[in-house]
Formats: sequence, structure tokens, C-alpha cells
Amino acid sequence: MVREAGKEDLKEILELYLCLHEQSVPEQSDGLFQTWKQILEDENHHLIVNEKDGKIVSSCVCVIIPNLTRNVRPYAFVENVVTHTDYRGRGLASECLEYAKQTAQQCNGYKMMLLTGSKDEKTLDFYRNAGYNSADKTAFIQWLGG
Repeated sequence: MVREAGKEDLKEILELYLCLHEQSVPEQSDGLFQTWKQILEDENHHLIVNEKDGKIVSSCVCVIIPNLTRNVRPYAFVENVVTHTDYRGRGLASECLEYAKQTAQQCNGYKMMLLTGSKDEKTLDFYRNAGYNSADKTAFIQWLGG
């Protein structure tokens, strides 16, 4: 079942992120809980999860960004696309991305953007099959210290 995350989902999401690029679950702290509260209360921040077998096994984030161009239509940024290693290849992340697309369309968004650090052709084909392309724009990243 694909849905937006709720307050009770934090622990499972943090554990799922170990299949993304995290090395450990963050220490429970005021900063963590404040960030979680901020995410849940932000109407433009959509943390999408997919449940199977009673647990969260896939997820992505879709942030709707207000915009002054394109007839004042927002755009969406998708990040942290992940599926638990035991559940990959079942279309679960595709379902999350489709939910994100519907969310962006409901907000009258004009485009969606997604970055991946993967060079694996299978991963890149996954994003192409989900409707994304790498020909229209060039992405640059500047990592900040900290």
C-alpha cells in the first residue's frame, strides 16, 4: 500500500535508509524529532512509503517547490528513492514514484526532477522507465561541509 508517511513511521523509515546510503540510524535527539515534525507539517514535503507484509519496504521523497516562472506553476524534486534489498525488482519504488507524480500533478506542477548518484545502468534504466530523462538538463552538485 502506497501512502504518505505518518508520525509513527520514523523508526521504519530510518531503518529503510540503511539500504540507501546511510551507515547507521541517527541517534534519537531533539534535532531528529524536530526535523521529523517539520517534514510532517510541511504541506509541500511528501515522504511517500510503500508497505508490504506489514512493514515499510520502499520510499521516496517528493518536495513541491513554489515557482515564479512557467505561469507560476511549481515543480517537484524527488529524492531518497529506496527499496529494501529483500523487496527489489517488484515495482514497489515505481509505485512510490507514480504516487509522487500524481502528487506533483495535483499541485499543477510542470516538471519533476530527480538526481541519482548511481552509474549502474540497471538503476538508470529504472528511472528512464519511470519517465525521467537525462538529456534535457545538466545537474551540478556542490557538497557543503558539515
